[in-house]
This record gives sequence, C-alpha cells and structure tokens, in this order.
Amino acid sequence: MPSIKVRLGLKKPLVTAVLVLCAAAFLASVSINVVLYRQLRTFESDPQIAAQRETAALIARVRALMVLPDEQPTIATVTDPSKLQDQEFFQGAKLGDKVLIFTAAKKAILYDPAANRIVDVAPLSASAPQPAQTNTSR
Repeated sequence: MPSIKVRLGLKKPLVTAVLVLCAAAFLASVSINVVLYRQLRTFESDPQIAAQRETAALIARVRALMVLPDEQPTIATVTDPSKLQDQEFFQGAKLGDKVLIFTAAKKAILYDPAANRIVDVAPLSASAPQPAQTNTSR
C-alpha cells in the first residue's frame, strides 16, 4: 500500500523558530522564578525586614481603630505586666500588649493585639519617655 504524506504546510525553519522561542521563554521563566525565590528567602530570613513588616501590620491594625499621628512610632511589648502595675497607664496591660509611642505628638497608646482593641491612650510627660498617668477627674 502506498503511504500518504500529509503536509501541514509548515516549513522546517518556521517550526525550528517556534521551538527556539518556546525554549527561550521557558528558560526565561525559570530564571525569573529562581531570582524571585532567592529574594523571598532573603526577605524571610532577614530579621530587620520581618520586624518592619510586623511594625507596619501593627500600625495598620491600630489605625483601623483610631486616627494615629503622622509619624513612625516607637513600639514596645509588655513582657512583665506586674512591674508596670504602679503606673496608671498600664493598669489594664497584659503580657504581649503593645505600646506605641509617638514622641512628636506626645502620645502613647496601649494596644491589645489578642483582642484587637485599644486599652488606653495617654499623653507623654515632658520629662520622661514613658506614658504619663491619665487624669480622669475634672
């Protein structure tokens, strides 16, 4: 039986060019993914970048609850609430609470990340970098 050849109408140089372009696109894609993966691993392992991300996330959560001053706060974590109980500002503080200190605005905010609520806001005293006691009587 005679064989029948089906011609697709594609010429060999065109098929070769398409294959070369596909291979080049695949190699470029793999190369870009390798570079991006290495950058991601660097960001994940860098504690300074991780701290910046955590700070930005904390500020965003507090900003959703109240208007914040337009400055970068100093952030502290409550590690031993019993040592702070003599200060009125820290009366409701718990382990893990965050203190956002805005020095230019002279304001301190005690934030509970577990409950996602602001525990207290107080003005900073001029003489000490700690939150001043709040005066609720008028």
